[in-house]
Amino acid sequence: MVDGANLLSVSQRRALSNQLVDAEKRSKHQFVVVTVKSLGGHDVADYSQRLGTFWGIGRKCFNDGVLLVIAPNERKARIAVSEGLREALTDAEAGAILEKDILPRFKTGDMPGGILAGSDAIIREITQ
Repeated sequence: MVDGANLLSVSQRRALSNQLVDAEKRSKHQFVVVTVKSLGGHDVADYSQRLGTFWGIGRKCFNDGVLLVIAPNERKARIAVSEGLREALTDAEAGAILEKDILPRFKTGDMPGGILAGSDAIIREITQ
């Protein structure tokens, strides 16, 4: 969990980090949440793909990582799912999580609530 945009309180970051570690222990799939101040002029999909590749999210031999990127200043969010997890978390399911769990809270100004609800939904999908 990297909160570069400082959207979460210290206790929220700690709780989410613990939740992510627990989910990885149970499922073996790596899930990372990142908030950024800026996408640096990049498209959110391109930024997510580059970041996931650079950080090596997921186990290399299984290609099973998930990355939730939030860029509040550009009003962009994306759930990037590696190929090895597309059965557990399809693009349609990722889109539904954005539309149902994350974006409605963001629209009311509840950034932490959107991040936490989206993370919960992603974890439910990848740990089933």
